[in-house]
Amino acid sequence: MRVLSFMSCAVLLMGASTVWAYDQIQVTEGGTIVGKVTMVGPKPTPKGFNLITFPDPVYCGRISTGTGWRILHEFTLARDGGLQGAVVLLTDATKGKPFKFEPPTIEARDCRLLPFVIEVKDRSEVNVVNMDPVFHDIQAYETSHLGPRVLFNTPLPMNPHHKHNVGADSHEHLAGQPMKEVIRMTKGRRIFFTQCGFHAYMESWGLVVDNPYYVVTQADGTFSLRDVPPGDYTLAAWHPGVGTMTEKKVTVPAKQMVKADFVFESPKGHRSAHEIEDNPHFGLGALGKSIDIKPTLELQEP
Repeated sequence: MRVLSFMSCAVLLMGASTVWAYDQIQVTEGGTIVGKVTMVGPKPTPKGFNLITFPDPVYCGRISTGTGWRILHEFTLARDGGLQGAVVLLTDATKGKPFKFEPPTIEARDCRLLPFVIEVKDRSEVNVVNMDPVFHDIQAYETSHLGPRVLFNTPLPMNPHHKHNVGADSHEHLAGQPMKEVIRMTKGRRIFFTQCGFHAYMESWGLVVDNPYYVVTQADGTFSLRDVPPGDYTLAAWHPGVGTMTEKKVTVPAKQMVKADFVFESPKGHRSAHEIEDNPHFGLGALGKSIDIKPTLELQEP
């Protein structure tokens, strides 16, 4: 098993996206790959965003700490360390079952971009819709060891029938006009990232796939890849918050099951400039007026 840094991960993905073509065949003796992705070590320090430094602090503060901070929880862990939201895929599958890809939809809901991890396909669409009664602006990037490149930057309108001056106690969600964008990745890049230009704590990550043998791990960290033609493959696991990709070689026998588990080390130290800290200059009264930010939807814990 190999663990690759972000740079090596990007190189691996570049190779995977440029070398392999995929042929659809009838799979009659396919096998199954099952396993689990876990993370060991202490849970990483989450990113914290001071709400008064961004627009709509009252509405977006419905999910907050109660002290004016919004937390981006990048990791969802089961009690035994099972990691939800990791992408597991075969990077070198050249043939197999039909590849029927449905363009993903990202929702801006409660000042979050959901889901946090998606799969995308080069030259295919991604749909983004605003469910909030506040404006959002979607900035999409591709990224690799070469750095980021902007794919699109588009205002995300809200439904015109939303109530104006919506307070923190409102749970109204009316879908705005969906924004459809075709993802056109630079050759070799496969990491896709979206963020709201108004609310930096709104993030979503995607990984470009080029065959149907991929899956996002469940709440307990488990995964299953079915109907895999017999043969030798490279199986990889990736999560945007970890910063590394783990890969291993697997042999899939005809009509049999093979088990493959992955373990990520918990990221350590300072991971972002956004961390919760007491600062009297950025308290709730820093704007010169009283702001009542109540976590009416979710009281977050660091």
